[in-house]
Amino acid sequence: MKQLPDTIRLTYIIAVILLITFVFFIVLIVILYNKKQLFFIQQQQLKEAEHQNQLLQKELEKQKSIEQERERISHDMHDDLGAGISALKLQAEFLKQKAENDDLQNDLDELLKTSEEMNLSMREMLWSLNSGNDTLGSFIDYAIQYADNFLKRTKIKLWSESIDIVSDTPISTELRRNMFLCLKEAINNAYKHSHAQSLKLSFSQAKNVFSMRISDDGHGIPDGHPEGNGLRNMKRRMQEQNGECHIIKEGPGTQILFKTTI
Repeated sequence: MKQLPDTIRLTYIIAVILLITFVFFIVLIVILYNKKQLFFIQQQQLKEAEHQNQLLQKELEKQKSIEQERERISHDMHDDLGAGISALKLQAEFLKQKAENDDLQNDLDELLKTSEEMNLSMREMLWSLNSGNDTLGSFIDYAIQYADNFLKRTKIKLWSESIDIVSDTPISTELRRNMFLCLKEAINNAYKHSHAQSLKLSFSQAKNVFSMRISDDGHGIPDGHPEGNGLRNMKRRMQEQNGECHIIKEGPGTQILFKTTI
C-alpha cells in the first residue's frame, strides 16, 4: 500500500486535531453550561431558603409578640381585676358582720358566692393566658387541682393517676384550653347526674398520643338516652383539635375518654 503524500497526511492530521479540538470545545461548553445551571439552581435554592427563613423569623416574632401581649393581659388582670374582686369580697364580709336583717345577710352571702366564682374564673383565665403552662405536666397538675377543689365541696371522692407522662411535652394553648373545658364539663355532669361516690382521673401518654379518661361509679347513662348539650360540646371541642371523645360503658358508672395527638 502506497503511503499518502505528505500534504494529504498533514491535512488529515490537522483535520483530526481540529475535530478533537472542536469536540473538546463542545464538551467544555457543556460542562460550563451545566456548572452555570447548577450555580443558578443553588442561588435560587439559597434565595428560597433565605425567604423561608425570613418568613419563619417573622412568624417567631409574631408569636413572641402574642405571648408578650398575653403576659401583659395576665398581669393586668391579676393586678387590677384581682385586686377589685378581693376588695369587693372583703367589703361584703365586713357588711355581713354588721348586718342584722336576715334578707340582707342572704343577699351578702350571694354576693360573696358570686365574688368567689369570679375569682375562680379569673384564675382559670390567667392560667389559660400564661404561655409558661403550655406543657402536658402543667395541664395535668392544674386539672387535678381543679377537680380536687370542685369535688371537695361534695361527697364524691377523687382519685387520679398518670401513666408514662412526659411532663415537659409541649401542647398548644388552644388544645390545653379545650381539654380543660372538656374536663370541667365531664366533672360537672358527674356531679349533677351520676350520684357517684368516687371519680377517677386517668392521664396517659403513648409517644405523641395523649389520653384523658374520667370515670365514675355512679348510675351510668341509660341506653337510648339522647345526647345532651354538654356531651355534644365535648365532642365538638375534640373534633376541632383533631381528637376523639368516646363514652365507654364498662361496668357501673360512666367513662369518658378523650384522646388527641400532641
